[in-house]
Amino acid sequence: MGNLARNLQQQQQERHNEVQKQHRSEKKNAFWLSPGEKVLGLAFAGMVCFGAIHIISNQADIYKVNKQIQEVQSSIKEQQKVNSDLNVQVSELSTYERILTKAKKMGLVLNENNVKVVQ
Repeated sequence: MGNLARNLQQQQQERHNEVQKQHRSEKKNAFWLSPGEKVLGLAFAGMVCFGAIHIISNQADIYKVNKQIQEVQSSIKEQQKVNSDLNVQVSELSTYERILTKAKKMGLVLNENNVKVVQ
């Protein structure tokens, strides 16, 4: 009988070892994520990367447009300054005394009877 008890004990131990091996192999084969979840995760990560790149690209375009706006505004201010300087020159050159002296140098005579006022 002693031999029978030992054989029974060995069989139980072998079964116990097989069960433990099965549990260990199941743990090794068990993944944290299923393949579908991995695909969804990759798709989400790809969309996040695409969105980030799109946002950065839009910010770069906005920066370029703002730079162009600043350049145009500075050129407008410069042209306004030139225009105001030219208006000052026109007002200085169109004084009555200056026109009269130029006319006399060219030989024109002021005849008050022949003056017509245009409105």
